[in-house]
Amino acid sequence: MGPPGTFTEEAALLYNEKAQLIPFSSIPAVAAAVDTGIAEEGVVAIENSLEGSVTETLDLLIHESKLLIRHELVLPIEHHLLIKPGTEPPQIEVIFSHPQALAQCRRFIERCFPKAQMVAALSTAAAVEQMMSSSLPAAAIGTQRAARLYEAQILARNIQDRFPNVTRFVVLAPEDHPATGRDKTSLCFSFAEDHPGLLYGVLKEFAERSINLTKVESRPSKESLGKYIFLVDLEGHRQDNLINEVLTRVEAKTSLFKVLGSYPRYGEKHDEKV
Repeated sequence: MGPPGTFTEEAALLYNEKAQLIPFSSIPAVAAAVDTGIAEEGVVAIENSLEGSVTETLDLLIHESKLLIRHELVLPIEHHLLIKPGTEPPQIEVIFSHPQALAQCRRFIERCFPKAQMVAALSTAAAVEQMMSSSLPAAAIGTQRAARLYEAQILARNIQDRFPNVTRFVVLAPEDHPATGRDKTSLCFSFAEDHPGLLYGVLKEFAERSINLTKVESRPSKESLGKYIFLVDLEGHRQDNLINEVLTRVEAKTSLFKVLGSYPRYGEKHDEKV
């Protein structure tokens, strides 16, 4: 997602430095490109260590797309404050960036530029482009690569609120990844009605089989207030006998059940099965 100079571009190059990259303006656009065959795979952000889940990606996987997660990538995020050469810090009236970047640098902005207006952009690279063409004295939160591409000056480095700041990206494809022996599976589920013990009954299925859950969270179902969809990441591949067994039992206890993909856990070596 986004033009050259974005963190998503950096993640895509980390995934496959020889790939032909096609930029799109939004996460749904990336998914649509893969769905329709314009692209073979799509790279989108799904979670940040400071701001949590990227809800647009989760909602897309839950409600809108049949694509599956084929890989995951984890990228350290370093935000820099960029300016047009010659701009003085006291002059800055506007700060452009993607909403996630603005949120991740909120403390720096409030302390150093309390009077500046924050303006959301489609991407961190688009923010730098907007800043460079702005008629007002402006700054942008972006990457070091974006500074080079747009000939911007780096005014301040590593302005994110906390360290480390890392973002998890996923590769979306029509099919997920074959089992490697060191895998992760993502799924979502919900219940038709609400009564005590429903969620416990599902989580118990994993606990009784010593299956480690690496993430559990909930999202509004978008159907009615108080109804939620639960998202779970677990260790193992959906084709593993034990995982397949527990997924079958969970599906029987839920009204909505969807496997979002099985894929290699990032940062570990795998003996891939083909």
